[in-house]
Amino acid sequence: MVSSADVRQAKLPGQVLVLDADQASALAVVRSLARRGLRVHVASAHATALARHSRHTAARWEYPDPLVDAQGFVAWLESHLRDHAYDMVVPVTERTVVPLAHERARFGPHLIAVADAAAIDQVIDKQRTAELAVRLGVRVPRAESVEDTQAAVAAAHRIGFPIVVKPARSVGHDGGRRVQLTVSYAFNERELSGQVESALRYGPVLLQEHFPGDGIGIELIASQGETRYLFQHRRLHEVPLTGGGSSLRISEAPDPVLAGAATALMRALRWHGVAMVEFKRNPATGDYRLIEVNGRFWGSLPLAVAAGADFPAMLHQLMTTGDVGSWPAARAGTVARQLARDIDWIEQVLRRQAPTRLVRIPPLREVLRDTLLVFSPRHHFDVQSWSDPWPGLVDAWRIVAHQGRRVRALLQERRALRESSRHAETLRARLALAAGAPRKVLFLCYGNINRSALAHAYALQRFGPQLMLASAGFHSHDGRPADPVMQEVAARMGVSLADWSSHTLTAKLVNDAELILAMEVEHLHRLEQLHPGSRHKACLLDAQGEIPDPYGKAPAQYEQVARRVQKAVDTWFRALGEASPVPLAAQPTPPSDRPA
Repeated sequence: MVSSADVRQAKLPGQVLVLDADQASALAVVRSLARRGLRVHVASAHATALARHSRHTAARWEYPDPLVDAQGFVAWLESHLRDHAYDMVVPVTERTVVPLAHERARFGPHLIAVADAAAIDQVIDKQRTAELAVRLGVRVPRAESVEDTQAAVAAAHRIGFPIVVKPARSVGHDGGRRVQLTVSYAFNERELSGQVESALRYGPVLLQEHFPGDGIGIELIASQGETRYLFQHRRLHEVPLTGGGSSLRISEAPDPVLAGAATALMRALRWHGVAMVEFKRNPATGDYRLIEVNGRFWGSLPLAVAAGADFPAMLHQLMTTGDVGSWPAARAGTVARQLARDIDWIEQVLRRQAPTRLVRIPPLREVLRDTLLVFSPRHHFDVQSWSDPWPGLVDAWRIVAHQGRRVRALLQERRALRESSRHAETLRARLALAAGAPRKVLFLCYGNINRSALAHAYALQRFGPQLMLASAGFHSHDGRPADPVMQEVAARMGVSLADWSSHTLTAKLVNDAELILAMEVEHLHRLEQLHPGSRHKACLLDAQGEIPDPYGKAPAQYEQVARRVQKAVDTWFRALGEASPVPLAAQPTPPSDRPA
């Protein structure tokens, strides 16, 4: 006869479904819960998700991408739960947190491990989060939304330079073309005006106080607004260097002021579950600013678990019993590294890829010191683990493969540049430009509204009587005006693009041209694909390398591109320039109609 105690002992362990299995934080959740004796299933929109390779993963599933089909993802989960019994479903990123928070009623109140939808919506909206913080007496960066440059200059003087210029959206649209927008920094009115005018093409712009200091994360778990456990880490390395996700961070004793601010926010939100409250803290003064609240597991979760703050286990206990219970304090001084991202950090430091007026670039000895931390017993990797080796090996292979692709691409680019340079010399000799006979030249880039437009207008103004000029791009829509930022940059050079109208590349333009000058190696490849046999008369405009597309970037990059275009055009037609050495600013404005 089998007793009830024997039945309880024989009962299968609880099951948990972890979503977003492509994230290192999801892998940390899997490892934590498996150590607690739970059977852990993972799911992701990607068949190559990292956590699928963990030895702790009991089953692997794939769902529709929530960013593409949110309703399809929710329907998949609803169907999946009919066949599988889980104690808890753990969304790890906002991709899954947001749709599930709004559909919790379809799954039961204690199954989906996210906070209420109202609280989630509040922390996702940065403006609403800032307004709540101000009401609670939590310090936030001074910020103002502006809709024109005049308002921006006035706001900047109220906030102070340097100032952070943030587009309202991270991705802008120009017709059918998506443009990745970036945060920029202005140190004076001239820089501010250019950056704001560029960003305003895609909507309102937020000007924000630049607050220097260390990135501090207060991670916690709360039950109906009451914080039950709290942990703190400090970012040692951030990618990009101007501020971003951490690649190396250290655990430390919680700052009472920051802990109090985070606790007040959770109480006001009646938060239930895990969250990270991010701050910037000035180490010299102790002053701080709230940056944002992440209403989900955070990227540096592996550090918390390594330091003894086992948030996944706490969350499981909260969701299944209604109480977090008692847990020991985390160990200070533990460090954790996200290997792939930290390699990027080292490269950015060595290349000094940050404005030195804004960011302190660590000296080589500090880079070496931080690298040698891998030999410390306090050091942990986010992904690599002796007890669960396969995810780490997969991650390492991806790093090697990525770097290998970069090296191959660099070698191919250098080879293409050498070939283009040799080809350019051959073309110069063949065309004998110095002889003074009119030659038909075609400038080529992607959209014909920035680089090739400027090259065409500048060459027309400087060498027009001696050359027959045209320009075009691969963009499918012609008749577009020049980029407004490039119009301003060109005007300061004495070149007008006010009446510019773009052209799409055609076979007639290619056939008519005796010389085709492109901006990138990719343009040469695409030209040959579309018009076989044209490669023999085409090469790069700049023999020193490719001229990058400034579209959607900071005005300073437009200016750099403009200077390179001007110098490259002068180099190509040097002999003609010697015959007409009139300074550029004194030249007449070119006619608005474009030569065939």
